[in-house]
Amino acid sequence: MKLEIAVVSAAGAGTAAAEGANRVELCSGLELGGITPSQGLMESSMEHVDGRLEIHPLIRSRPGDFRYSASDLDTMVHEIRHLLGQGAHGVVMGALTPSGEVDVQAVQRLVGSARDANPEAQLTFHRAIDHSKDPLAALEQLMELGFTRVLTSGHEATAGAGLQTLTSMVERAGSALEIMAGGGLSLEDIPAMHAAGLSAVHLSAKKTVSTLGEGAISLGGQDGSDPTAYTVTDREVVRAARAKVNALNLAMPK
Repeated sequence: MKLEIAVVSAAGAGTAAAEGANRVELCSGLELGGITPSQGLMESSMEHVDGRLEIHPLIRSRPGDFRYSASDLDTMVHEIRHLLGQGAHGVVMGALTPSGEVDVQAVQRLVGSARDANPEAQLTFHRAIDHSKDPLAALEQLMELGFTRVLTSGHEATAGAGLQTLTSMVERAGSALEIMAGGGLSLEDIPAMHAAGLSAVHLSAKKTVSTLGEGAISLGGQDGSDPTAYTVTDREVVRAARAKVNALNLAMPK
């Protein structure tokens, strides 16, 4: 089992690398569910990890649903080309139709863009699958489309709640495609994911820091939230997750 951490900064990528993660999903706006990172963030993250782990940027041009317009897709095609050109090991993407099925035409275009940029790029279908009508049917389509892995909570709000479906997905995918558990995943869930045969676990491992002081001025937020708060990668959570995964991997029969 491998460990993937979602990070929103070059420092977070460096922390994940230092604590032994295998991959990072690089994104911006984690509080929005994640959107595509900038090329500058990609370049800086590569410098911070210095080849110690894989970087897989999220390709999501906007927050919200996964029903993309032609303009959205144009943007994501450009993002894929530039980020893979910078040295990303793969990309994380997905698209759905209004009826909740995999948007095969849109996904084929994104896959084609990735293959043109780097034929060896790994392709991860993100948690759009958890918004799909039938995750097992979607899984069959993703195998046909040539994806490497799927990030999913098992069609539930949390991966712990979705364990039964995750187990079914592992059985259905076999060796054709990797199933990675993520979404509300706790450290305590990791042993059950390992026992179910999941290939990897994905955690945001985040904490919020704040420099809020008296007289702080809002920069546009209307919900009364802390205008100085931002998300960072929690080193202790990454370290604890790595320790759990290591212990489980070592306990596997030879």
